Amino acid sequence: MSFLEDPDETPEVRRLYDDDTDDVGYVMNLSRVWGHLPAEQEQLFGLVGASAKAAGLSFRDRGILVTAAAATLGDSYCALAWGNKLAGVAGTEVVEAVLTGADDELTPAEQALARWARQVVADPNATSASDLEELRTAGYDDRQIAAITLFIGLRVAFSTVNDALGARPDAQLAAGVPDVVRRAVTWGRPPAG
Repeated sequence: MSFLEDPDETPEVRRLYDDDTDDVGYVMNLSRVWGHLPAEQEQLFGLVGASAKAAGLSFRDRGILVTAAAATLGDSYCALAWGNKLAGVAGTEVVEAVLTGADDELTPAEQALARWARQVVADPNATSASDLEELRTAGYDDRQIAAITLFIGLRVAFSTVNDALGARPDAQLAAGVPDVVRRAVTWGRPPAG
C-alpha cells in the first residue's frame, strides 16, 4: 500500500517484517517502504532514540511531540499510530487535545513541547530566541532543547519519506485506534482498505 513495489526479501527485510509481526501482528505498510532501505531505517531510528535520550523524554513526552508534529504536518499515519500509543499512556482526552491543538489537558511543560513541535514543523524559519523561553521555563536546558528539536526533525523526515512514497495507514491500525483519534485525524492519506 504505497507507490513502491514490495522489496526483494533479504534477511534484513525479513527481520523488519518479523519485528512488525511480533509487535503489532502484521507487516505495516511503512515497513514495505523502508524494506528498500532497512539499514538506513535502523540508523535513523538509532538517532531518533539517541536524541530522545539526550533530551530526557519520557514515552508520554515523545507521544506528545510526535502526535503534535504529525498533526501539523498532516501525516495521518503517524498521527494514528502515535495517537493510539499516547491514548494508551495518557488517555483519549490528552490525545484529542494534542491532535486539535487545544492542549488544555496537558501540563505546562507538555504544552511547551507541543507548541515547540508545531512551530518547528509549521515554519522553522519563523522561530526566534524568545520561543525557547517556554521550554527553558519547563526545565529544559539548551542541550535538551537541541535534542528535542533534532527528535522532531528526524520524525518529520521519517513522516515525509512515508508520505511522499504513498504509505497509507494500515487498515488494522485505523480500526484499532480510539474513536476520538479516528475522528480527529481528517488529513493525510486515508487508511488502506
